[in-house]
Order: sequence, then C-alpha cells, then structure tokens
Amino acid sequence: MHKITEKERLNEEMTRIEVEAPLVADKIKPGQFIVIRMHEKGERVPLTFYKKDKEKGTVQMIFQKVGKSTTELDTYEEGDELLDVVGPMGTAADIEDYGTVVCIGGGVGTPEVFPVAKALRNAGNEVIVISGFRTEDLVVCESDFDKGCANEIYITTDDGTYGREGFTSDVLEELIADEDTSLDLVHAVGPPIMMKVIAEITEEHDIDTRVSLNSIMLDATGMCGSCRVEVGEQMKLACVDGPEFDAHKVNFEELMQRITMFEEQEEEAMERWEEENGGCCR
Repeated sequence: MHKITEKERLNEEMTRIEVEAPLVADKIKPGQFIVIRMHEKGERVPLTFYKKDKEKGTVQMIFQKVGKSTTELDTYEEGDELLDVVGPMGTAADIEDYGTVVCIGGGVGTPEVFPVAKALRNAGNEVIVISGFRTEDLVVCESDFDKGCANEIYITTDDGTYGREGFTSDVLEELIADEDTSLDLVHAVGPPIMMKVIAEITEEHDIDTRVSLNSIMLDATGMCGSCRVEVGEQMKLACVDGPEFDAHKVNFEELMQRITMFEEQEEEAMERWEEENGGCCR
C-alpha cells in the first residue's frame, strides 16, 4: 500500500498528489511515467511523473479529471492509500547539451515538461518554456519554471485572460522567425492536435522535435498492444518504446482517431459510478 502524503487541488480540473513509493522515487527519470491502481477493482491508470524526493521516498503526480478513474482518484485525501504505484514506466527522455531547447506544454502536459526542462537546463542548455492553457484559472506550474528551470517562460491562454492570447504554436513561430534565436531542439507534450501543429511547424524549418504521446494504455508493459502508434511507418508501443518519439515520424491522424475509441464506454462507466457510488466507491 502507498500512502498519499500530500494532496492539492490546483484548479477545478487538475490535482497534485504526493505518494510514498521509495523504489519508484529512487529510479524514475524525466520523461517516464507511473501507473497507479487505487484498489482491487480499480483499473491501471498511467499518470505523469512530476517531481520526486529520494530522501522522503515520495513521488508527485499531477492528473486531470477526465473520466471515472481520475474522478475517483480525486476523492482520495491525505492519509488514504493506493493499492499499487508502479514505475518507472517507459523510456526516459534523452538529456544532453543540445544548445537552445524549447519545451512546450499544453494543459496537463505542462507538469511532464517540468522535470524534462529542469534536466535539460542542468545539462547546460538554454531552455525556453512555452506553456499553454484554455484560460487563466487552469494555469499550473508557472512558479516551478521560474525557479531556475528556464531561461525564458511564455504563458499563453486561448482566451487571453493570462499571459499571451493565442496558442503555444504562435510563440514558437515567433521564436523561429527571430533572427537572433537559433533553436536546436523542441520537446512538446500536450493534446495531440497541439503536438501535430508543432511538428508541422518545426519540420518545415528542419528543427529536431520530440513529443511524448498519450495514447490509450491498459497494462503499460507492452503486452496488450492498446497503446500502439505508427512512427516512421512502423508500429510502436508508447508504453515501452516511448512515450517519447520523433515528432516528424508520428502518424498523428491515427493517434487522434485511436484515443477516441472508447469514449462511449468511458461515459457509461462515469455515469454508472456516479449513480452507484455517489462520488465515492472505496
């Protein structure tokens, strides 16, 4: 069992939890992820790795309430226990001194960008962070990037209520157009449509770009095949071959189609959970 040592609701959609998991905290690296299971009847839920504390033996994750399991997880409080916390899962991000790197996070993808950006900065890179949200109330992690993790930070909101009005891709295009700025690598995490647009922009300018894919996962060990994606006209498994891939080789159209496959079942599961448990099924 793994005790929840901290919980913070960051906004109406996203929540941060810290969980006791010393073995995971000792091994996990930027770019990897964690799979949790709340109880015996719970499904395996992949969550973004955000921070770790080796001395305390804890890991932090930020999740968004998007379905039955993440909504149920949000009912857990400090002191409650999760049945399983498994990791590290997936391959770590490639961290070295590239030069100038742009790290782009969209919505709940932003927390995953944080450890990657921090590691890239520590490796000697000049790191520019672009983080995009729908509106001001959903902005997260800005203060973390301020603490020596990035040389420059741009926050965008779709409605202009905070930072720059527009999208992360708008800022990226401005950076590319700036004759005084030369970009060596772009790392993007967020909605598939955002990553697709970023990939199209950078491919046109021949800028190495990597994306972390959020395809549907079940076992997250490479056995079920549900997270398969097409990369370079080959089938890859996001859980073991990724989640990081060369953005210019990803078939984003297939990815966007696959992640909607179980929407009807997800809605039914959510409705059934609300009817049967009134917001709590532990």
